[in-house]
Amino acid sequence: MLLAGAVFVGPAWWDRRFAFLMIAWDALVFLAWIFDSRRLPAPNEVEITREWPDTVSLDARGSVILRLTSECPRAFSAELSDTTPADWRESPPVLSLAVAARGVAEARYEILPRQRGSAQLGTVFVKIQSAFRLAERWMIAKLPQTIRVYPNLEETRRLTLYLIRSRQIQMERRLKTQSGKGREFESLRNYRAGDERRDVCWTATARRGELVTKTYQHERSQTVTLVVDAGRLMLAQDGARAKLDHAVSAALALGQVAMRSGDRAGLLAYGRKLQARLAPGRGAGHFRAMLESLALLRGELSEAAHSLAADTLLLMQSRRGLVLWLTDLAETAATPEVIEAAGRVARRHLLLFVTMSQAMLHGVLAEKPETAEAMYRYAAATEMAQRREVLLGRLRRQGALVLDLDPADVAPAVVNEYLRVKEMGLL
Repeated sequence: MLLAGAVFVGPAWWDRRFAFLMIAWDALVFLAWIFDSRRLPAPNEVEITREWPDTVSLDARGSVILRLTSECPRAFSAELSDTTPADWRESPPVLSLAVAARGVAEARYEILPRQRGSAQLGTVFVKIQSAFRLAERWMIAKLPQTIRVYPNLEETRRLTLYLIRSRQIQMERRLKTQSGKGREFESLRNYRAGDERRDVCWTATARRGELVTKTYQHERSQTVTLVVDAGRLMLAQDGARAKLDHAVSAALALGQVAMRSGDRAGLLAYGRKLQARLAPGRGAGHFRAMLESLALLRGELSEAAHSLAADTLLLMQSRRGLVLWLTDLAETAATPEVIEAAGRVARRHLLLFVTMSQAMLHGVLAEKPETAEAMYRYAAATEMAQRREVLLGRLRRQGALVLDLDPADVAPAVVNEYLRVKEMGLL
């Protein structure tokens, strides 16, 4: 608008009155700007809040709400820009709001976190204009927040379907006797054809005058300990996620299913030192503590202290239970420390030892070598696979349950194996 007054510059060369007209025009624009700026709300008339409608989870789309509350008696428009972590969005969000007089307006933006743990958010930058849009006021709202990014909770919700399947199996076993059923007494019922004679309750039969059979359920209050390796091998990427993230998701899923099944779940996470140690327990509070510990678990660039983890586990859990050990191993000529440590644990507990295979290795073995270089790669991959199988076979001979899986398949596989252990009464 000020530049519009420049049209009077040309005529002013012949008539000086046009120069005064230009000055008058610019003065009028300046007065209009002052009038408009006074209509804008003062900083103490504006309140900015940041709200979280959803739990922030790894690799799960969520949203954040920015709410603006106005005490100004006039309507205005606002533009809000929030500072978010770099791994949440490609660019900072910019939101436009139309705020009524003494009104409230809000807008939301989408996030997709790529790392677990604590994330820092900071200042919200605000630009405000009145309906005339002649003046603009800039403000900053300092809203420092530390937000916890949890493991992907949606995966654990999906895996609870396995728990429903487990309960259905228990109901079927009450109607049909099979080997491997639980031996924890549940209730009495009338004798049915096919029931084992050893299950007949003779005292109840004598009282009722008809055959009565005992029914059993799978043992409860057993202990499941989750051991998560956070060493350098677990930092290897499988697509967009590290192996450690897959291990955390699997541990969280099994912990939730175990606690809902009536068992107690504990946690031991380690790198060069112990990162998390949680005694076995159950309940919503215990699950929350486990979730917090797994959210803060960080991978380390050094080799993990597997012997330290085994010693700590044997001290904290003397009663026989199921131990899920999530790790990976290097295919070396010498026996890795993790194999030695896991072997000591397998002597006292039922060990479910889970390693995460290399997708690149499988790709090399699946291709038919056409050149000399490809043949050397194929031979090296074959040797690595054989060494891996020898190491895992050593644990199998010691009585451990061993799974070598693609990282994306770990979570459902360990839950399914846990249910099989319960069904077969292996504990």
